[in-house]
Amino acid sequence: MSDWELFLREVSWFLHPGESVAVGEAQPWTRGSAEDLPELSALLDSTTLTPISVGDTAYELLAWGPPDDRRGWLSHPPEDADGESVAKTHKSFWKLCGGIVEKFGEPATWWNNQDEVLTADATRVRIADVLTDYAWLWEGDGLKVSINPDEYYTVAVEANGNLTLAHRDNGRLLLFAPDHAFQDVTPLDGSPPYSLLTINNVPDLATWIEVCAAAWRHQ
Repeated sequence: MSDWELFLREVSWFLHPGESVAVGEAQPWTRGSAEDLPELSALLDSTTLTPISVGDTAYELLAWGPPDDRRGWLSHPPEDADGESVAKTHKSFWKLCGGIVEKFGEPATWWNNQDEVLTADATRVRIADVLTDYAWLWEGDGLKVSINPDEYYTVAVEANGNLTLAHRDNGRLLLFAPDHAFQDVTPLDGSPPYSLLTINNVPDLATWIEVCAAAWRHQ
């Protein structure tokens, strides 16, 4: 069974009736490594890439593992990061992969239940508007939002609307999670429990990518 067939078996809802699909030839990874991301680089080095087109939209199916335990991502092709106000680590990622929209054979990672991971669409979420809509979370405790939302952008969007944020300059990682059951998180100083959070031992975007890549590689 091909990687595309394995993907469709698990992600059966991805294709809509009548959509045209073109599946290219599977090929080994040839794009090299990501700067300062050794776990991600090792994972990608073991990847088989299958070009996929659904209508006018191009995707790449990245998959790895033995035949009886394949797993992988449906991703956008690499992004042109020129002019994008994203962290350096994100630009390094985009040179290799344009971000993840679906997954199969998924291990437990911080990417679980995410509709968008490191995609250009995720970065377009207006954080200031979201925090304004939820200002009552802070106001109820006599607090004010303790970050400048313009300094952050969204790197992942969860199905229930929770967001993962990264600082544009230093890559500092935060969660905005008014609807969560996460463990190993801590409310940001000056924030109520179900608002802005830090992930314990995952301080920045590079660590977040590496922790998740290691889970995909080893679990």
